[in-house]
Amino acid sequence: MYTPPMFKADRATSLAFAEARGFGMACAFDGRKPIASLLPFYLGHARDGTPSAFFHLARGNPLIKLADGTASWLLAVTGADAYVSADWYVSPEQVPTWLYQAVHLTGPVRTLSDEELAVQVDTLSAKFENWLAPKQPWTSAKMTAPRLQALRKAIVGLTMTVVEVEGSFKLNQHKSDADFAAVAAALASRPDTGSQQIAGLMRQMRQQVFSGAGKLEGSVP
Repeated sequence: MYTPPMFKADRATSLAFAEARGFGMACAFDGRKPIASLLPFYLGHARDGTPSAFFHLARGNPLIKLADGTASWLLAVTGADAYVSADWYVSPEQVPTWLYQAVHLTGPVRTLSDEELAVQVDTLSAKFENWLAPKQPWTSAKMTAPRLQALRKAIVGLTMTVVEVEGSFKLNQHKSDADFAAVAAALASRPDTGSQQIAGLMRQMRQQVFSGAGKLEGSVP
């Protein structure tokens, strides 16, 4: 991932973002072309602190043949994104851009045993069911054993040992307070969710600018 220093997120922040998002694109190279699939996941840690990503794929997915425990995969996790018009800046001579959050996790992937898959499926569903609180969580115990067994046979569990963590949070950090506030205000007025989410992240980043405590300085080249 190409990440200018001003946008680079540290390892802990990047892992926390990936875990909170819980959805990404797994990519691997089969020797001729890249193969990718979108999937939900959760993160765990080995005893030595090494992070791992746990997920599963349909048994017929060609990615499964590449899970040899050696070949490196990429798990790309993205968050909100939004287009920024150059007209929104206070300073002259600006250009359009795109703001976003993204994390790349890289490492070898291996298949899980049947016992590990059972844990993976239940842990994954529990993670996302918790998002729906106060709804009573769904669990696999609500299914009959034959039906649950048949569905598990249709998937393959996988885990990535995360060797490299890269994060890029491009939120106009390099802009002056005046330009920063102007862009955030313009994004907040847009109807799409991505623009409003990015505006919210910008407000969190420089709260003093929007509270009136900060002085809006001139533009930064």
